[in-house]
Amino acid sequence: MIDLRGTIKPKSDQLNADDLIGGPVTIRITGVVVGEGEQPVSISFDGDGGKPFKPGKSMRRVLVNLWGPDGAAYIGRSLTIYRDEQVVFGGVEVGGIRISHMSHLQRETTMALTATKAKRKPFTVRPLIVEKPAAPPAPPAEAPLLLIGPDAKEYSFKGVEAWLAAAKRAIGKIEPDALGAWRDANAVHMDAAAERFPDVPVFETIIAAIDHRREYAETQTQEPAE
Repeated sequence: MIDLRGTIKPKSDQLNADDLIGGPVTIRITGVVVGEGEQPVSISFDGDGGKPFKPGKSMRRVLVNLWGPDGAAYIGRSLTIYRDEQVVFGGVEVGGIRISHMSHLQRETTMALTATKAKRKPFTVRPLIVEKPAAPPAPPAEAPLLLIGPDAKEYSFKGVEAWLAAAKRAIGKIEPDALGAWRDANAVHMDAAAERFPDVPVFETIIAAIDHRREYAETQTQEPAE
C-alpha cells in the first residue's frame, strides 16, 4: 500500500479535523496544559509530532462530564477522535474533531450538547477497551542458570557435570513455549563451558533434553485414537 494520507495533512501547531480525513485515531494522553484563548486546553499524546489535540468547548464539556475536572488524571488514558464534517462555525459547516470513545468508562453515555444557540443535540460516547501489551516471556524460575563465569576457569569439571544433570531435570518441567527463552538466557554460559571443557557434551546434552521435552509435550496433546 502507498499511503497518501501524510501528504494531505495541514501545517499547523495543533491537531486539525483535516488530519483525520483518513479515519478515526485512538490517542494515549501524555500531558494536559491549560492556557488562555478560545482553545485553552492542550492535550499532548503519544506520537503527536508537536501538534496537541485542542478540544473545543463541547468536547471539553464531554471530558469534564465523563472524566472529571482534574486534567492531571487524564494522563495515561485514551481517546478515539474523528472528523465530524457537520461541525458549524460562523454558520458554516467547517468540520471539527469529536470524541467517539473514551477509556475508563463503565458504560455508554449520552449527553446533550449545544449545536446552535437555540438548539441542543444528544451526543454519545462509548467505552474504549485498551488492550495491554503482552509481557515478554521470561525464563522459568525453576530452570537453573549455568552458574559459571565467562572464562569458566574457576569452576571444576565436576561442577559443570552437576549443572548439566540439574538442567536436564529442570528442562523436563519447563513449558515448551519457554524453552527457547531458557536456552537463550544460558547461551553465553554454555559457550564458555564447552570451550573450557571440550570433552563434556554441553550443547548435545541440552539440545537432546529440549528435544525430548518437546516430543513428550506433543504426545500429551495428541488425541487418543478411537
